Amino acid sequence: MEVMQVLHMNKGDDENSYAKNSKVQSKIISLGKRINGEAIMQMLCTNIPDIMGIADLGCSSGPNSLSLISEIIDMIYAKCRDLGRPTPELKVFLNDLPCSDFNSIFGSLPAFYDELRKEKGSEFGPCFVSATPGSFYGRLFPSRSLHCVHSSSSLHWLSQVPPGLEISSARMTTTMNKGKIYISKSSSHGVLEAYSLQFQTDFSSFLKSRSKEIAAGGCMLLSLMGRRSTDPTTDDSCYHWELLAQALMSMVSEGLVEEEKVDSFNAPYYGPCVEEIKTEIEKEGSFIVSRLETFEIEWDGGVDDADTTFGAQSRGQRVAKTIRAVVESMLEFHFGKDIMDELFKRYGETVEDYLSKTGTKYTNLVISMVRKG
Repeated sequence: MEVMQVLHMNKGDDENSYAKNSKVQSKIISLGKRINGEAIMQMLCTNIPDIMGIADLGCSSGPNSLSLISEIIDMIYAKCRDLGRPTPELKVFLNDLPCSDFNSIFGSLPAFYDELRKEKGSEFGPCFVSATPGSFYGRLFPSRSLHCVHSSSSLHWLSQVPPGLEISSARMTTTMNKGKIYISKSSSHGVLEAYSLQFQTDFSSFLKSRSKEIAAGGCMLLSLMGRRSTDPTTDDSCYHWELLAQALMSMVSEGLVEEEKVDSFNAPYYGPCVEEIKTEIEKEGSFIVSRLETFEIEWDGGVDDADTTFGAQSRGQRVAKTIRAVVESMLEFHFGKDIMDELFKRYGETVEDYLSKTGTKYTNLVISMVRKG
């Protein structure tokens, strides 16, 4: 599976789209707002360039795409107003993989610009928004062209499925993660090591690329799924994948899915712990960590009584729709489109049963750092 070609959030605005099922990601952005604000204000106290480059890496589509950008612009506007100086020209770059739904974002830009003019008036410096398709595990921008980089709910996606999960010989191919699609409590040490090494390689490449693109004193704000423990098999890190594997294997038992198909699918995902993040940042050496905090997130985003987005759906159904909006493109590529409705129906039921017995939540890591001079 070529991740760059098949990984994208569900497009459009129908009931299974990412636009309609991204409450968890919206909640994550909200939880990181305080940390992001501190980092941006600290940067602006040091220097406000005449032209400021801002990038959102893994911007996806839907209502979340421009929400963080709007908050950053609000902070810049407020700080410049307090200092009595004009706002800089803003160059905003929205990045995601080439197969993402950029048309949806472009369609929302006229309203975005209108809102800027309405709220901030004609004195507000010009803002230019453009798309930069490509993988953030390599270079995307000219050297020292960025002053603020943000990425939310993206860096837990790997550049590829870790190599070494299949062992081939002249006679046969042996899968190391049989009956599973990600790390599980029954995974061998080889599976754990393969995923850990792939994350180290990818995150190191990410840091090296950004170290060349961010100007001295610029800030980087990252938020990704992770775990509190150093043990990668903890429930907060991997159990949503375990339940998806169970749903697939239930279909295998009924002859609806080939077992070999499940054995040969492995998610290009990794939820790191704090120690792994710190190790790679220190090893690369270009950034100073200002904040690194962990937050817990309900699997369905914590829908309250006033939220009518999901109607009368159960928690399991809400979680299934959220996960489907994110991973369906990969599963459809590997298993085919015909099983998707049945798979996520079973997944929702499996999740509902699990959550009725446990208080497992996602762990989200939020990191702010400054580019050294």
